[in-house]
Amino acid sequence: MMMTSATSPTTTTSIARALSSRFAARRAIGATTTSIATRPALRCGRRRASTTKIEAKKKGFAEFLNVAIDRERNEKSWYNGRAPLKPGKYAPQVKVPAGILKPPYADDGHLPDYDDRVVQIQTEPEDVEGMRAAGRLAAEVLDMAEKMIVPGVTTTNDIDVAVHKMTIENGAYPSPLNYGGFPKSVCTSLNECICHGIPDDTVILDGDIINIDVTVYLNGYHGDTSRTIMVGTVTDEVRRLVETTERALDAAIAICKPGVAVRKIGATIHGIADEGKFGVVDKFVGHGVGKQFHSGPTVRHHRNNDPGTLKVGQTFTIEPMLTIGTTRDKMWKDGWTSVTADGKWTAQCEHTLMVTETGVEILTKSPYRSGSAA
Repeated sequence: MMMTSATSPTTTTSIARALSSRFAARRAIGATTTSIATRPALRCGRRRASTTKIEAKKKGFAEFLNVAIDRERNEKSWYNGRAPLKPGKYAPQVKVPAGILKPPYADDGHLPDYDDRVVQIQTEPEDVEGMRAAGRLAAEVLDMAEKMIVPGVTTTNDIDVAVHKMTIENGAYPSPLNYGGFPKSVCTSLNECICHGIPDDTVILDGDIINIDVTVYLNGYHGDTSRTIMVGTVTDEVRRLVETTERALDAAIAICKPGVAVRKIGATIHGIADEGKFGVVDKFVGHGVGKQFHSGPTVRHHRNNDPGTLKVGQTFTIEPMLTIGTTRDKMWKDGWTSVTADGKWTAQCEHTLMVTETGVEILTKSPYRSGSAA
């Protein structure tokens, strides 16, 4: 899960608070129609009724043509022939059992302050082991979620239920739950959803891609990871998008070590995206992670001139988001769900990292993916 990009701590906090305040119940928009037969004019004499009928039919036929033309035009703009995502229905917010350590925001749903100047550095052995344990659990939960997807059957809410269950069974708190009012335990972002999708009754279909963003809070430490999963058979372009995003993350991780400028992460990712002719989303960023869910440094995934270098013991995320089309987004009324403005698809992947003497340790490395590669 990511913070909104910013140029200062004040700006970041205000934008993040704005996102939280925009969270509201979805409104169902309905329309009522009155049939021609029930209009009063049809009961006022044969001639008047006949005239009214003719006019109504003409109007209705014209409207039908316009609707048909608009639908055809819209369908041509659908990416992969898939209708644009729409908000679905989601189940009520679930509870976390007593006895599980909760982050400060868990009970009241406030959005914690974000200060880009505060970085999280693990200096004590117990902090290092705490971060490793949280990262390992997050990776295992994400692996479980990936393996449970059945095209045409699994809903995004099914993923939320399974993630919540596995997280609490391991004595951890699902970090997204009630963070700034977020109502679920995981983010599920389908197809054109850039990030922060709220799990609902939407069914995952063959040919879809879905980013599952898992963060767990285990014994006082957050472990944060995500990946975009290709469901069934995807198009060559979509496969290339997902694979390029993963390659960009791997390349960015490879350059990290003490003393490296944080801005080089964005330059590395942007260069690979350019080679693949994909866009780089600049609105959402990587971040420090540890005892706090989000902190400095702000890790931008595009070319930038931000100050700061990596330090031994520092824990943070890199989570690039690449797009097939525009990098501009549209924010849904729920205040969280961000989708591409043109409806073309997007991919994201993320790891929590800890800087070592010679490079970085990937704390959220996937046991499932590692085993498959072997």
